[in-house]
Amino acid sequence: MFEPIEANYTPDGDDWKVEVTCRGKTLKATAPGLIAARDRADQLVEKLAPNEEIRTVVHTLEGDAVNFTATYLTARLGTEPPRQADEVTTPPAATGS
Repeated sequence: MFEPIEANYTPDGDDWKVEVTCRGKTLKATAPGLIAARDRADQLVEKLAPNEEIRTVVHTLEGDAVNFTATYLTARLGTEPPRQADEVTTPPAATGS
């Protein structure tokens, strides 16, 4: 039966912890930054499922896949972190001409 592999990331000061779980087995590692942690997760997946033809890995940041994606892309692209939904900005008031 197909079972996805889960890679969960947790910030640890300036470093990141990553925990990869597959079929009841878990491997853990620490890396200096989220991009390095993502690369390390790929290495752990290879150790846990070396002969899998198709591997589906779900990456999560403290259990949240959407948050991981946003945070990872921010780190990868070097952009500002995304705003939270409750951080609504108001455009400046228009001045009359």
